[in-house]
Amino acid sequence: ARTIEGVEGWPYRAVADAMEVIPRTLIQNAGGNSIRVLTELRAKHANGESSWGINGETGKVVDMKSYGLYESAAVKVQTLKTSIEAARMLLRVDDIVQARRRDRTGGGDQAPMVDGEMPEGMEP
Repeated sequence: ARTIEGVEGWPYRAVADAMEVIPRTLIQNAGGNSIRVLTELRAKHANGESSWGINGETGKVVDMKSYGLYESAAVKVQTLKTSIEAARMLLRVDDIVQARRRDRTGGGDQAPMVDGEMPEGMEP
């Protein structure tokens, strides 16, 4: 997210911020200092120690392998795919609502294209 500049980087930064909510919430619920612990976790991940995570009971950084917690990559991938698809659907609905508002107010000559197609029920 940090290497992509301009408008193109916004979605990546939004996803990165959203993914950080989970460990931050675990730390705060356990009474830990979220800034200090997240910094420590980022340092571990930057050094290639990707199996480190947050202990939800203590709010401390621990090696998830030694802690005995394993997560399926397939579940993570499907969760990301589902959340991205949900966001796309919301954006499509927003485009359709805006197009209908423009039609009612007389603004714009054509309805916007959504994924290369006209929204259902709209004429060019």
